[in-house]
Amino acid sequence: MKTIHLLGASFIALVVSAPACAQADPRAPVTAPGTQGRGVSTDAGSSDDIIVTASKREQTLQDVPISVSVTSAQTIERAQIRDLIDLQTVVPSLKVAQFNAVGQTNFIIRGFGNGNGNFGIEGSVGVFIDGVYRSRSAASLNDLPEIERIEVLRGPQSTLFGKNVSAGAISIITKRPQFDFGGRVDLTVGNYGQMIAKATATGPLSKTVAVRLSGTINERDGFYQNVVTRQDVNDRDRGSLRADVLWQPSSNLSVRVIGDYNEITERCCGTVQLLNGPATQFLASPAPFGLGATVSNPATKFDRNIAFNQDPTNHIVGKGVSGQVDYDTSFAKFTSISAYRDQLDSGAQDVDFTGADLSNRVDRTRIKTFTQEFRIASTGKGPFTWLVGAFYDHENLDTRSTINFGSQIRAFADALSGASAAVAGHSNLFALEYLQSLVNPNIHPGSTYFAAGQAVTAPYTLKQDSYSIFGQADYKVTDRLTLTGGVSYLNDRKASTSNVVLTDAFSRLNLQNVPELATLAAIGVPGIKANSFGALGALQFFYGNAPTHGPVNYPNANESGVLKGDKVTYLGRAAYDFGFLNAYVSYSTGWKAGAFNLSTDARAPDANGIGRTADPENVTLYEAGLKAAFHGGFFNLAVFKQDIRGFQSNAYTGTGYSLVNAGKESVRGFEADAAYKPIPWLAVTGSVTYLDPKYDSFLRAPCVNYDTVRCPLNPLTGQRPLFRDLSGVRPAGISKWSFSTSATLSHSLTTDISAFLRGEYDYASKVQLTETTPPELNTYGLNNVNASLGFTSASAKVDVLLWVRNLTQNNTLIGAFPTVAQDGSYSGYVNDPRTYGVTLTKRF
Repeated sequence: MKTIHLLGASFIALVVSAPACAQADPRAPVTAPGTQGRGVSTDAGSSDDIIVTASKREQTLQDVPISVSVTSAQTIERAQIRDLIDLQTVVPSLKVAQFNAVGQTNFIIRGFGNGNGNFGIEGSVGVFIDGVYRSRSAASLNDLPEIERIEVLRGPQSTLFGKNVSAGAISIITKRPQFDFGGRVDLTVGNYGQMIAKATATGPLSKTVAVRLSGTINERDGFYQNVVTRQDVNDRDRGSLRADVLWQPSSNLSVRVIGDYNEITERCCGTVQLLNGPATQFLASPAPFGLGATVSNPATKFDRNIAFNQDPTNHIVGKGVSGQVDYDTSFAKFTSISAYRDQLDSGAQDVDFTGADLSNRVDRTRIKTFTQEFRIASTGKGPFTWLVGAFYDHENLDTRSTINFGSQIRAFADALSGASAAVAGHSNLFALEYLQSLVNPNIHPGSTYFAAGQAVTAPYTLKQDSYSIFGQADYKVTDRLTLTGGVSYLNDRKASTSNVVLTDAFSRLNLQNVPELATLAAIGVPGIKANSFGALGALQFFYGNAPTHGPVNYPNANESGVLKGDKVTYLGRAAYDFGFLNAYVSYSTGWKAGAFNLSTDARAPDANGIGRTADPENVTLYEAGLKAAFHGGFFNLAVFKQDIRGFQSNAYTGTGYSLVNAGKESVRGFEADAAYKPIPWLAVTGSVTYLDPKYDSFLRAPCVNYDTVRCPLNPLTGQRPLFRDLSGVRPAGISKWSFSTSATLSHSLTTDISAFLRGEYDYASKVQLTETTPPELNTYGLNNVNASLGFTSASAKVDVLLWVRNLTQNNTLIGAFPTVAQDGSYSGYVNDPRTYGVTLTKRF
């Protein structure tokens, strides 16, 4: 990060010294590309002029018959939205959560979404930056550059956007280079040692070439305190650089080339204890009753004190280049977008989440992606308009995860195995080793099983090629009635290899038939059977209940390591313009290709149906909407029913991910959002989402220990059933009600200085966050208040913004999971505490 800090500092100095002449007023209405100079304002009073590209052609927000939320650059600045995690505070149907690593981030729209924790599972919500698809969530988490707007498209978008948008899409449009010199520098300081420096400069290199350069440095201390290492965790240490070049030799041709580099080096992410079960209590108990390790206290989880014997680390380096060519002819506009991206993720973590040295994990993933899109859109003024195109994606992924046992794992396992009746004064685990050693000299009592350094290492490769061919047409039957039809053919091929190695000798045992015990039983040793220690199965953390008691790598005779799939998706829509009110009805389908489970505990297919792959997702949406524009504001309403067949559930069970398809999940609901400016100095906004989801069919949800009715423990094996039936149950993590509102007061203090005061409120009703954790431990909602106060000097072109997020210090959980290898214990992730600061902006 030192290199990027030096580059960033030099770049900021360059911007400050840039010429301050021939500038357009930066506070003037923004002109969107291709709108022939029409002002596109983002305030409530002229919302009908907001230009969006949700249908891949420019339309006003009120005219586009799609449920879409638009967040303007002004809102992003005033609300201090710095990344997509913050964006959810102004878009209630969008939920974004970061879990155990910077790249482990989930995007959910209308309750649908997955992909966190497992690089083999692609998201259901696609993220696009300037038309370029970002294939993994970590690629979209760098601090946002100078932007024009962010569009959140709700519902399946497979017909026009193609890959991995079965639940929706997030489209980020950045500001283009300008042919007038301009720029700005932003400096933010806040609590927790926060310091953010951002700068951008734009201007012409010639009459036909313009450039925009941008850079960001983002640093902050952590919100968590590790009481073992005395280090703060969940800090910020990020930097990015971006160069954007526009060549516009004529009015009908433009070429835009963007190169970017971003780097993240952070101690992330902290987890707190929600319940310390017997195993965790043993870790905390003083010797000789336990290991005397430091364990965090569930009663003080919102103090954000954690106890890890090593700090979690994350290092992400992302870089890429893209090129967009637009060419207008007399009948159509041709668009080509090419992009190449290279991302490296690495990290280390104490995966037992305690001060004991039980186990740790090291990860490294490299992703290289090439995408190409071609579009041709009609430009005629007649009743018939059309758009056709194609999209191609090629990606190579190499990932490796290693979980190593630590120095205290043996003492922990001895305690969990219980006191032995066969060998007095020792544990059942020691007794097993001792009895085996009578026959097998390679078994050493007290050291063969759960030795420090034993591990599971899981290297995978994944190569995928996908493409789509799409088209959409609009026909104006009358001046008021427009019919729309669209179709897309999607094709996806994934080829994967695995080379998982398990050196955890205990997990490799078949405890129901231990050969050495069978030999002792055969020669007449009393009280010994081949399965005498079968109940120790609960200590087999990896592959213990798999038929092979170990990994089966692929490709092999039964598994090709290849997933192929294709699908035709389509949409039909009717829109009617009543004048001040637009109404539409639509039917659309979506598709997401199959997935590989690239985790340390992925299983080969067996008689129980557990596999290392998941089938595709198929989405169906029925929607009706109203969009009203009136003097001073707008009102939008969408009512929908959305079904997803084959939902790729990716639940974390405490030792690995259970990747299975749910039969069917559905959600009914509505969304409404409005803005109104009743008087010149007051603007108010409001958005509300209601969701009523259920699992129509989910026969293979992973079993959990707290559900003793559907998942009873087998005392002979120490194992639970693999699955439980959640059909008819409300899915976890989907609040019934989500609501956000804001009010902004504006006032001119003098002829030169103006001011505003903004307040925001974000609410989500209580819901069980995850299905693998008891509801009484992880049922939480959200009540969040943000505020900002800003001053602007028109002559000095200086803005001062004072802001606070989570003003009322609302404490809530954002996720939960069973604590690793500590049956009956649970851990979770808490929200950010109150943060505040001041931002100074100088425009040129």
